[in-house]
Amino acid sequence: MNYDIEEQVDRLETLLGQFIVQTNMGFKKVNRGLTRLENEMREFKDEMRAFKDEMREFKNEMGAFKNEMGAFKDEMGEFKNEMGEFKDEMKKSQELRDIETRRMNQRWGDVVNKWGKLVEDIVFPNFAAIIKQKYDVTIKDLMVRRILELEDGQTKEFDLIGVTNEYIFLNSTKSTLKNKHVDEFIKEIDLFWAIFPEFRKLKLIGILASIYIDNTVIKYAEKKGFLVMGIGLELMELKNDPKFEPKIWTYSAKN
Repeated sequence: MNYDIEEQVDRLETLLGQFIVQTNMGFKKVNRGLTRLENEMREFKDEMRAFKDEMREFKNEMGAFKNEMGAFKDEMGEFKNEMGEFKDEMKKSQELRDIETRRMNQRWGDVVNKWGKLVEDIVFPNFAAIIKQKYDVTIKDLMVRRILELEDGQTKEFDLIGVTNEYIFLNSTKSTLKNKHVDEFIKEIDLFWAIFPEFRKLKLIGILASIYIDNTVIKYAEKKGFLVMGIGLELMELKNDPKFEPKIWTYSAKN
């Protein structure tokens, strides 16, 4: 019987030892679990702290972006105002240009009107004196801007026609004399004979006149046989070479 009790005691001691061993192992596992959990919690806490810092930085960046957007909005407002002012200035500038254009057109109209009087105001007062000086003849009839209606219903204007006992001095005046005007003047002489048969017995001398005359045009006019009058010391004067003698045009039936 004592043997049975001892055996049971041994068995209990064995079981208790096993329980203690298993319990210690359980505690170790729990401790390891707690340690791992603690580490994970610490890591999570660190991550949350880092996330919090990132969120703070993001918030700051968003604040800075908001401020930049506010500044950009202000700049756009200023730009809009400047564009409005520029538009107003352009409108005023256009209005000023329109006013200046109207003024220039008016001035040009005045110039055209005055240019239309070039023959009367400049060429005519000097025409007879120049003829008298060069040919020592007196013009007995001086017609200014003689306008005639042709058979086809069109009109023809001759700027100046100076008549003496022997000569007809026919003038064509241009604002700026060109070679083509010289060629056209030859045709005018043919037309003159056709329109004024009463002058066909007289000799004709052609005189071109202008405010501005290029030297090359003077040479071309001389080649065609014409005198050239232009602005000089005596207001209007002959621009030809002093030795130049103009062509004497006479009527013939073939004209």
